[in-house]
Amino acid sequence: MTIRGKTAIVGIGEVPTGHYPGRSFIEAAVAVCEQAIRNANIPKAEIDTVIPIGVVSNPLDNANVVCSWLIEELGLGRTAKSNFQIMSGGSSSANSLKTAAALVLAGLSQAVLVVHCDRMGTGLDLNTAITMFAKASISQEYEMPYGWSQLALAGMLQHRYMHETGTTERQIASVVESLRKWAALNPNAMLRTLKTADEVMDSPIISSPVRKRTMNVLADGAAAFIVTSAERARGLVPQPAYLLGVGSRCTNFTSTMQPLDLMEAWKPAADDAYAMAGIRPADVDVAEIYDAFPTFILIGLELLGICKRGEAGRFVQEGHTSPGGRLPVSTNGAMMAQGHTGAGGGVALLVEAARQVMGQAGERQVPNANLVVETASGGVGMDFHVGVLGREV
Repeated sequence: MTIRGKTAIVGIGEVPTGHYPGRSFIEAAVAVCEQAIRNANIPKAEIDTVIPIGVVSNPLDNANVVCSWLIEELGLGRTAKSNFQIMSGGSSSANSLKTAAALVLAGLSQAVLVVHCDRMGTGLDLNTAITMFAKASISQEYEMPYGWSQLALAGMLQHRYMHETGTTERQIASVVESLRKWAALNPNAMLRTLKTADEVMDSPIISSPVRKRTMNVLADGAAAFIVTSAERARGLVPQPAYLLGVGSRCTNFTSTMQPLDLMEAWKPAADDAYAMAGIRPADVDVAEIYDAFPTFILIGLELLGICKRGEAGRFVQEGHTSPGGRLPVSTNGAMMAQGHTGAGGGVALLVEAARQVMGQAGERQVPNANLVVETASGGVGMDFHVGVLGREV
């Protein structure tokens, strides 16, 4: 069975990412939902399923959205069928998209609203937030006692990638430069000041060879999208973002059990997505690649088949992923520049992928963005998901 072209994203919403101590959780969550509904031109009563993605910064906010807070706030109490949560960290976007498409295809829902909101920038004490992220997906028995953390992993991953591929530290710094160029065009991005690769290289080392400017920044943010049938989508908006293909692989919990050869373990996810969509890597117009750290952009380019192994660093350094380049990558600035909002980094990228396909990206709109591929990954790299969105079925 294939789901190619049978469902589509028809509405998106997003608020600016950053530090907003005066913006409440529910204010941002409702705002992006209402934006998505207006953007989709859909009668609110048709939205019969709401999927709130897990909230990290506040357990009470999380419990409340699980218990249908948004159903009540949006006035869906007489028409909604389901409210339930999906949470798989950074890959929550991909799993929510697959679930929404499945509900629509099964005839169990007319339209599904997926929403993420979190206050990672101001809803938590900074030291608490850093400690929480450092320990997430780290084994309490076998890794934590030896000082292992997500930041230590980032340093060792970058060391190994550079050793195996010959990629230079400056090429990795060029990823940040490219993302900052996109963020400068994105009114919702947190870090919109341009940074050159040289400036990135001048920043202090935090976890060798990871530098301060190659780390993401925790932030407040929210985004939402609406999925419905392709047939219904054509009657709602001028240009739906059709879901053409998906592929996924889930491989590990801890980083010490992660497959050494990610090309062998994760590339099948991209192969599956391309096969379902009926396309090749050369057909891709835009790639929205989940990052966490800039090395993941390079690994993603290779897993997607856009670059051969070891060539992604040079590809980025030569400007091909930046505005006006041959293959625009992470056009919202990704988490390195848009900001890290907990599980929301993947949602923001998926919303950006739909935005590009729908032709709504404004100053950063890529001409002829007919096929956009997006990726997501959770934990310390526990999984890898690929989705393909397009303008035609």
